[in-house]
Amino acid sequence: MDAQTRDVLIECTKASDEERVTFPDVVMKLIGAGVERYHADLLRSEKIYYLPNGESEAVLCDAIGVVPPPEFSAQGVDDAVRAIQAGKIQYRAFCERVMAAGCVGYFVSMAGKRAIYYGRTGDSHVEWFPGAK
Repeated sequence: MDAQTRDVLIECTKASDEERVTFPDVVMKLIGAGVERYHADLLRSEKIYYLPNGESEAVLCDAIGVVPPPEFSAQGVDDAVRAIQAGKIQYRAFCERVMAAGCVGYFVSMAGKRAIYYGRTGDSHVEWFPGAK
């Protein structure tokens, strides 16, 4: 992975943590850098970005400090998604809310135009990008 792409990954992660950028902005920057998908592990506090050629890069992010319950609430995740889309909360509060709903991580597929949030038992909630379905 070249240094310019790596810099975009680090900046997107940092800008999200610092709440300087929105999810749609992050997606556009990652698409521009050639990223196909990424995985956010909320418990390990890291994001792993994947390129179509198989290369990947792990980037540490800010710890959230919430221990997700064993039960997964798709409705709780959906409520957090709606709140951040409406501008009622920012990224840290979003992470806290999805974790309180039992989410331990999520996958974002730029190619598939969706995010998949999952819990400790594999239960999941699919959130399509606006206008994608």
